[in-house]
Amino acid sequence: MRIRFLLDENLSPDLKISLLRLNPNLDILRVGEPDAPPLGTLDPQILDYVASFQRLLVTNNRRSMPRHLKNHWDKGGHIWG
Repeated sequence: MRIRFLLDENLSPDLKISLLRLNPNLDILRVGEPDAPPLGTLDPQILDYVASFQRLLVTNNRRSMPRHLKNHWDKGGHIWG
């Protein structure tokens, strides 16, 4: 199975461009793009999305994401990767 990524909106769009230059076969979506959650989607809904669509979340949100991850796992949620 191929790894599928979701880049959080707090990461630069240039990251996706750079990664695709290195490997154009990567499956990368960024929050706000078609088929991805819209900009402004709350972290708990982002975690539900990556669980449902089997994507690995790439984020640098260390302020609130750890708390949301713990809540997600406490409710029996799953994160790919």
